Amino acid sequence: MRRVLLIFSLLLAIAAPSHGHPAPFSFVDFKLQDTTITVTVVAHAWDVAHELGIEPPERVLDEALLRSGAERFENILRERLNLTTDERQVVLEHWSIGEPLRERQAIRFQSTLSLDSVPGVVGLSADLFPYDPQHQTFLNVYEGDALVSQAILGEAQKNYQYFVGNRQGRWAVVKKFIPAGVHHILIGPDHLLFLIGLLLLGGTVRQLLLVVTGFTVAHSVTLSLAVLDFVAPPGRIVEPVIALSIVYVGVDNLMARGGRDVRVWIAGIFGLIHGFGFASVLREMGLPTGALGWSLFSFNLGVEIGQLAVAITAASALMLLKVKSVVASQRVAVVGSIGVVIVGLFWFVERVFLDPL
Repeated sequence: MRRVLLIFSLLLAIAAPSHGHPAPFSFVDFKLQDTTITVTVVAHAWDVAHELGIEPPERVLDEALLRSGAERFENILRERLNLTTDERQVVLEHWSIGEPLRERQAIRFQSTLSLDSVPGVVGLSADLFPYDPQHQTFLNVYEGDALVSQAILGEAQKNYQYFVGNRQGRWAVVKKFIPAGVHHILIGPDHLLFLIGLLLLGGTVRQLLLVVTGFTVAHSVTLSLAVLDFVAPPGRIVEPVIALSIVYVGVDNLMARGGRDVRVWIAGIFGLIHGFGFASVLREMGLPTGALGWSLFSFNLGVEIGQLAVAITAASALMLLKVKSVVASQRVAVVGSIGVVIVGLFWFVERVFLDPL
């Protein structure tokens, strides 16, 4: 769909008349070949003329005028088109004198940069013509001669990150998404409360491991399915159901009374719903299309690391309390379960009636 949009926009740019501002967008081709980066910018004559203060805009297609304004526009590109490799700022120092593309009413600029080594991740931010809030930059990323990724940069999104399809790129994905997974589970109170609610009744190490494993397997399945676009229920359904799952855990704890332990099933069934919640966060991070599997695996691994840290801490504290006083342990389980129900109900009401997604 995005490629279709890019082609359609290009056709509009070609077909647009020169007397108005027909196409509020520019094009950037980013080409990585070993340690060489080539960046090509194609900007509409109207935008270039506006920046150089030339009237009427068609005059900017004159090579002599472009040559006289080359230094000014080079400074604009250097300031408004920023590049990082492996999170280090690099500068595109030397830009070619603008080449007029009369059939497109556009001008092409190009810069080449040599690096010391092949990067793992490349970042690009573009705000080429801020005088026009509707302006968009259509980005094409190439590795060698192969088009590997596309993006649209504009008012809503000015930054783009591309993970190169090599070992360095995969390692960069791992370094970014494992901490992101840990961070998300630690700041996600609904997921944590669900997990802690499952642990409140205590049990043997084997029982608790089965509960945590059931939750892990279940949310890993739906996280993968959602990120790969096999199934993606809307947040307005997922978030309230997650709140209800927390309520259910608390109610089940209060009704268990030494009966059959079904927490593994609860963890598995509702873990499927929580997986969709994780997926919505992962999508917002901007998944690298060339390393989707690695980003998915790394984020999920980070979630599990954070989850295990919380589970081990909570389970150890509850076991220690039970060793010291069985009565105190039971009271904590009851009071804690009531608290889980109350918080879950509050989140449900909030997500359905006060802040629907």
